[in-house]
Amino acid sequence: MARKRVSPKDSFLDKLESDEEQPISEEGWYQQQIRHLQQQIGHLKQELMQTHRRNRQLTNVLQEAKEKLEVLKEKVEQLSAPPNNYGVFLGLNDDGTVDIDVNGRKWRVNLDPDIKPKSLVVGQQVIVNSGMNVVGIRDAEKHGDVVKVKERLSDERALVSFRTDEERLVRISDALRNEPLKLGDNVLLDHGSGMLMEKLPKHEVEELVLEEVPDIGYEDIGGLDTQIEAIRDAIEMPYLYPDEYQEFDLAPPKGVLLYGPPGCGKTLIARAVASGIAERVRKQTGRADVRSYFINIKGPELLNKYVGETERKIREVFQKARDKSREGFPVIIFFDEMDSLFRSRGMGISSDMESTLVPQFLSEIDGVENLHDVIVIGASNRQDLLDPAVLRPGRLDIKIKIDRPNLDGAKDIFGIYLTPALPFATAETERFNGDAHATAGHLIESAVAEMYATKAENRFIEVTYARGERETLFFKDFVSGAMIKNIVSRAKKMAIKRLIASEGKEKGICLADLQSAIREEYQENEDLPNTTNPDDWAKISGRKGEKIVNIRALINEPGSDRQRDVRVTRGGTFF
Repeated sequence: MARKRVSPKDSFLDKLESDEEQPISEEGWYQQQIRHLQQQIGHLKQELMQTHRRNRQLTNVLQEAKEKLEVLKEKVEQLSAPPNNYGVFLGLNDDGTVDIDVNGRKWRVNLDPDIKPKSLVVGQQVIVNSGMNVVGIRDAEKHGDVVKVKERLSDERALVSFRTDEERLVRISDALRNEPLKLGDNVLLDHGSGMLMEKLPKHEVEELVLEEVPDIGYEDIGGLDTQIEAIRDAIEMPYLYPDEYQEFDLAPPKGVLLYGPPGCGKTLIARAVASGIAERVRKQTGRADVRSYFINIKGPELLNKYVGETERKIREVFQKARDKSREGFPVIIFFDEMDSLFRSRGMGISSDMESTLVPQFLSEIDGVENLHDVIVIGASNRQDLLDPAVLRPGRLDIKIKIDRPNLDGAKDIFGIYLTPALPFATAETERFNGDAHATAGHLIESAVAEMYATKAENRFIEVTYARGERETLFFKDFVSGAMIKNIVSRAKKMAIKRLIASEGKEKGICLADLQSAIREEYQENEDLPNTTNPDDWAKISGRKGEKIVNIRALINEPGSDRQRDVRVTRGGTFF
């Protein structure tokens, strides 16, 4: 039996009729077919878009993987590459090769074509590959040995010394060719190549130099008119009238010794000398650029535990002074506490260091290279401890004693610090009709009278001499310029505290402030004679004469009529 053939159309219509259970026309069939195809096209577009997104994601993943592979490849190449060395460029050869130093060995190698030979300077650091070719340039090495220049032999060579006094002949890099290398300069040495790379600051000596002297004049020093005139005659005249000195065949002094008790203005005078010389030379020559240099040497700071180091520093100080004087500037070398450096040799009261320090100092003063426009000023509280050779003629041959101020000198010093420009209490100014100058003069007169009064409460100590005689010393016997400055400062602080406490109602310095300041200053100096060697104390205090064997401090206890004795003898202190 033959099977009946059914067309797709009829099959689709039959299906619709069975699904919808209603007949459908031919036109409706075509519309349904179109809608169905449109839906399929929409699904295909969505699938295509999803495929594109997956392709883009796969492309990004592949790109990231490629980049990671390239980075790993570079790391593998870097880790597997042979190491490079660092060297120091020494010079360029005619055939295009260069000389370098690698770890102390000299090599002649080729230069990378990308590196211009003119860009290399002697002393520059270079990179050398495994084939010993220069492939890179770096800055000069900043690490090495610190040595001191002993002598510059030429533009390319210098003689340096190490701490152990070992000497070495080295080359000078291009970076230092135009630098002035002088004795004692600190330089950086590349130990492998033996080349000086850098000039280092010399703090130990540079700190001693005040490039410009403080503005301190002779008018800022009171009570020392005679001493100031003597030192000006000794130091300023040779600078101001060199032709007259040469005509009379008179050599200027090389040094001056200022000696006396502490706090009396020795350092101030030395500074004023440097400032005064520059001022006088400026006026005489009409040159505004003239200034003086002041090298302040403190004995204890210059001392060094290493053998030969202190002597080296002394040489450097004088060399620096000579260098400045060659530029046309007067130079003052001031040795403070001079007895700590140049004590008498063979005294047995200190180390043997002075046996080399004193000859070094004398050789600098008497050396072949004259100290032109350089003056040495020494200050000491114990001039008796200085080596006699230092004080001989031709060295520190001018000796000026800076003694404690007398009554008139104390007034001069007070006038420097207690000026009419200061605010004075109303009760003080009303007595002189508001005249500030008269008020300041009255306060100064009253303060000095209080300090120099020989009354019972001003008794300070009683000294006993070797022959048995006794002498009572008062506060006036221990007055110094530094003490007067402190007294005025104390009075000013008291006035400020009173002004604050009264909320601005009580303003100005009064006589009571000065009197209280004087008492407080004396109380702080009560321990002055407390020493196991009275004779040494007497010499430090500026007292000469018969030997002192005993000191009795007279101290008035506040609020009590009882007096406490402090006896100071060679054996110690007894209460």
